[in-house]
This record gives sequence, C-alpha cells and structure tokens, in this order.
Amino acid sequence: MATINTLARPYAKAAFEHASTANQLDAWSGMLALAGAAINEAVFADRVRNPGLTRERKAEDLLMVCEGQIDEAFGNFIRTLAENDRLPLIPVIAELYEQHKAEHDRSVAVEVESAFELSEDQLKTLATALSKRLDRTVTPQVTINPALIGGVLVRAGDLVIDGSVRGKLAKLAEALKS
Repeated sequence: MATINTLARPYAKAAFEHASTANQLDAWSGMLALAGAAINEAVFADRVRNPGLTRERKAEDLLMVCEGQIDEAFGNFIRTLAENDRLPLIPVIAELYEQHKAEHDRSVAVEVESAFELSEDQLKTLATALSKRLDRTVTPQVTINPALIGGVLVRAGDLVIDGSVRGKLAKLAEALKS
C-alpha cells in the first residue's frame, strides 16, 4: 500500500511548481498552512472523512473556512484534491511543499538542543558555522535539555552533530567497554 508521503508528493510538487511560476511561494505557503490547520481540527477532520458527504461538499466546506484568505488558483487546487479524495493529505502536502521551498531558498531549519540558554552571540556564531558547513541559510530552533549536561546537539535533516557532554561521556563509556 502506498504511504501518505507517496500520495502527497505529486500534489506538493505541483503546488510548488505553480507557486514558483506565479512568484507566489510565500502566499502558497500560508494558504497551505491555513488549509492544513483546518484539516487538523478534530471536528473538520471528522467531516472530511465522513463518507456521507460528497467530495464537492467537503471541498466547499474547506473553501468556506478559508474564504477571503485564499486565491482562485488555490481554490482550484482544493477542488482537485477533493475530486481525488485527497483532502486529508493537505498537512503532509504542506510539509512537503515547505521542503521544496527550503531547497529553492537554500535554507534549512536546524534543531539545536542545548543544556543551557544560548546568548545571541553564541547563537549567531553557531548559525554562521552551520551555514558554512551546510552551504545553506540556517534558521536555528533552540530547545533547552538539561540532560545534555553541557554543549549542544544539532539536527539538520539527516545530519546529527553531537557536541554534548552527555554524548562524549557515552562515547567514552563505549570505548571503555570494548
């Protein structure tokens, strides 16, 4: 059986290509986020999955929720998704669209776990170093994790850089065991 990402991928790519051609990358990002948030609401999610409603009715319901905040092309996109019974995929489509957009913008969101609060200078230095290493514009998202003891743990996609004291202790313990 096909995975959700496999089903959502062609729609995300089509949305990105249209938005790129129309020079509306940010606008489509916002519209997809809005539609994804609507679909994720429990009441609306149940309505979209209701087999008693027609696909057209589901599309019109979503369009009413988003009224005034979407353009005609996005409305047609919603109708196409509804015709193919793919409205529940909108949050995944939005996520994949953002990946296409980040690749286009040569940017990446980086998760930074730190044992302590980082100062603005430390964060700026870290972002600059990561930008050079990844050859992308880096947007760090910092979380505090006292379990790291000291240092930072950086995640950028598949890349993990463990500069934490906890990680170094774990490596030392592994080396002592072998």
